[in-house]
Amino acid sequence: TNKIARSNFWNACLGALIAYSIVQVETLGEFGVFFTLFLVGLEFSPERLRKVWKISLQGPCYMTVLMIAFGLLWGHLLQIRPTQSVFISTCLSLSSTPLVSRFLAGSVRGDKEGDIDYSSVLLGMLVMQDVQLGLFIAVMPTLIQAGMSTYSSIFKEILRILILIGQILFSLAAVFLMCLVIKTYLIGPYYRKLHGESKGNKEILILGITAFIFLMLTITELLDVSMELGCFLAGALISSQGHMVTEEIMSCIEPIRDFLAIIFFASIGLHVFPTFVIYELTVLLFLTLSVVIMKFVLAVLVLSLILPKTSQYIKWIVSAGLAQVSEFSFVLGSRARRAGIISREVYLLILSVTTLSLLLAPALWRAAIMKCVPRPERRSST
Repeated sequence: TNKIARSNFWNACLGALIAYSIVQVETLGEFGVFFTLFLVGLEFSPERLRKVWKISLQGPCYMTVLMIAFGLLWGHLLQIRPTQSVFISTCLSLSSTPLVSRFLAGSVRGDKEGDIDYSSVLLGMLVMQDVQLGLFIAVMPTLIQAGMSTYSSIFKEILRILILIGQILFSLAAVFLMCLVIKTYLIGPYYRKLHGESKGNKEILILGITAFIFLMLTITELLDVSMELGCFLAGALISSQGHMVTEEIMSCIEPIRDFLAIIFFASIGLHVFPTFVIYELTVLLFLTLSVVIMKFVLAVLVLSLILPKTSQYIKWIVSAGLAQVSEFSFVLGSRARRAGIISREVYLLILSVTTLSLLLAPALWRAAIMKCVPRPERRSST
């Protein structure tokens, strides 16, 4: 009995240590996401995004609505609860911003007047999806209550969801107003002071930029907007100071980003259960290919409607970038499992399909680039 008790004790300690280590790795991985999105914002100025803001706003909204519609249809055929169908469809509609940001590093830009480059369109749509993620996290508790409510109180739940949407839109307006103030009055003096103090000592520059990143992500988090959007806006604000500033900061931050990004992508593998994947490999491959193909086709259809005729060729590249599932579905899935929206089996399916889709993403992206980008431009895009 004592041996069994000691064995159980040490097994529990080992399990707690492994869980603690996983949390630490995932935390470092989150820093990789923050620095990756900061550098993306640093490379893509607000002037470039202003050209594609209508496409960036319409595209993700249409895709999410279509994914939810297909999810409700399949849920009805498979007798799945509408709440669960909406949740799964929303998870699958999101795409991975950090992964695509790595694809876009050093990508080509449209040089012709009026031309729209695929990197701007893709980045704008991903930023809008991050906004949708924050909105869905805020609405999730009300969605849970709506699924458990009677028909007499559904109207009240719909009203609460509309109020939450209004609050999110107000928060977004407050964030962008704050960015305008920072760009006009604060960011210039702050960087000049930081640059003057960091001559011969790059550590001060790195610490100052890191502090600004965390300031922006804290503000957006307090305003119930995703932290990822705050990191992206931090980079966009710094990029407004000119090309020389962008090059200097990028040379300092890129090595840190690369190291932390490696940890982030390694942390994705921590969510895979090998025994579950082996036992359900056929089902998982079928589901993953179905999701990737469906997202690709829906993106092509939506972009065919909203892109200008002169830029229709980029729809294939943008669709390839949106075809995988975002790693933030891990977060949504965990919350939904604790709330009882989905079962453990569905949770494991979401994790496995997400991971497999992320593994397929580089091959799909390379195929789209090789097919659609002119030969002289491929080297900087792959």
